[in-house]
Amino acid sequence: MKQFLFAISLVVAGGAPALAEDRKTVDPEVEQGLSLIERGANMLMRGLLQEMQPAMKDLQGMAQEWGPAMQQLRGLIGDMSMYHAPEVLPNGDIIIRRKKPGELVRPNGGNEIEL
Repeated sequence: MKQFLFAISLVVAGGAPALAEDRKTVDPEVEQGLSLIERGANMLMRGLLQEMQPAMKDLQGMAQEWGPAMQQLRGLIGDMSMYHAPEVLPNGDIIIRRKKPGELVRPNGGNEIEL
């Protein structure tokens, strides 16, 4: 949904300057049509934002509620590049395996030791 809102806002914002420049040579009927399109896009954006407000408030509340626990988890885990992607076992358990020393990618891009 965020991507959709972002795409619409880019279309509306990107087209506005071009429409303003073109209006110097546009006849009144076309100008009225462009004005209606702008109003329609504006109404669409307002409607979408109004629909998204409750979800955004819920997301903000969840972030405030989970924030301390996530900070504590980050302190326990440390660098996520030291772990494989999570796996779901057939019984529903989720495990995150630690990478072996040979599987770790060094900052210089290779696994060889630089002398």
